[in-house]
Amino acid sequence: MWLIEECAWYESDDGRLLGLVLRDRQDGDYQAAFLARDHAERFRWIHGTEFFDDPGLAVAALQIQAPDLLARLEQERGQGDEPPGAVDFFALQVPEARLHPNFAILREGEGYSPARELIRSMMRWHQDIDGNYIEQFQSAAFDARLLELYVFALLVENGFSIEHVGAAPDYMANDGNGEIAIEVTTTNPTQDERGNVVPAPEPTTPEEQQAYLKQYIPIKFGSALTSKLRRRYWELAHVANKPLILAIQDFHAPQSMVFARTGLGIYLYGYDHDWHRDDRGHLVIVPRRVTEHRWRTKVIPSGFFDLEGAEHISAVLFNSGATLAKFNRMGFVAGFGSRRVHMLRTGTAWNHDPDAAEPFRFVLSVDEDYDETWSEGMDLFHNPRAQHPVDPRHFPTAMHHFLEADGQVRTDRLTDDFHPLASLTQILIARDEEPSR
Repeated sequence: MWLIEECAWYESDDGRLLGLVLRDRQDGDYQAAFLARDHAERFRWIHGTEFFDDPGLAVAALQIQAPDLLARLEQERGQGDEPPGAVDFFALQVPEARLHPNFAILREGEGYSPARELIRSMMRWHQDIDGNYIEQFQSAAFDARLLELYVFALLVENGFSIEHVGAAPDYMANDGNGEIAIEVTTTNPTQDERGNVVPAPEPTTPEEQQAYLKQYIPIKFGSALTSKLRRRYWELAHVANKPLILAIQDFHAPQSMVFARTGLGIYLYGYDHDWHRDDRGHLVIVPRRVTEHRWRTKVIPSGFFDLEGAEHISAVLFNSGATLAKFNRMGFVAGFGSRRVHMLRTGTAWNHDPDAAEPFRFVLSVDEDYDETWSEGMDLFHNPRAQHPVDPRHFPTAMHHFLEADGQVRTDRLTDDFHPLASLTQILIARDEEPSR
């Protein structure tokens, strides 16, 4: 999207034909483009008008040419390179007894119908490189596969063209500022030697809570990230000499991503930070080096970016909101799903006051005035030792974190947008009104 500017969108009454008025950023002239679903149900370019100096002329040309295109749409929409039919992620490929509980809710529940319809539309662009995506999405790897979908949406939103090269990493993407590689991973519930889930700790005291956040959670992140480090993706020809990002989400316990962000930052940089106020009431941050994380008999070194080989990892991407709830909110805003669904989002967000020690709290109703992006809430932790640093311009609305030589973490933002740190979304289903008597 660095070559064109979207000016206006139009839709035929039956929704089969879309019109886009665009401006060529280099020449400054305007064109109307038509998009229709190919045989795999994906909207793609089928026709473009000539270029005009005035956008109104492009709109007029669009209106004149649309009826003829609609009349012969069946002949025009085929591209010749598409699969014979659309991918259906909700046609069962595993027995119902093996369905992941979140997939079962997504597949059947009215409350998640906005996410279901949004994902069904997104899936039309899916390429199943491994051949087992749908089976895993429906069963044991639902969370990991959903995170891959989130990263796909994030890349599209930020103007990347996406390519799959081989089985790994998950995405090669180029936005005109350069090409990057992204591999997706998740932290998952601990299992015993028989494969049974071991319940996560449930701290009850402040001391137990601190240990959980700063010892247990970093160990969970460490397991997932070092596993990817051992894969040595940077040795692949299509990844070599390019920034490599690991995208991660925490699913080790229900709602664990809501409070995992603190532990991730400590583990990546090997620094915790205390704070106090000076005589004038200003906030003072004091870095404190962390060398290890210990939970019972498990001990790992802190500072992922300090590990051997980690210089090949350019950054770690995290978004506490990269969950099914985000898909549900985004789907609702886009007009998908039951209109009986109502959502209330509550959480904490970044406080831009430099002397603030606490985030601010928010309550938002997901309605016609609600707005959200895939990038909202995204954190990018940059590796200070990276051989190939990530250009922050790839993700202009993200929060970018950099470790300074003195142990302080500098946070840069190219915008002052709302940045949620953690949130929960309550779903309500409105009752049908009783008929009047």
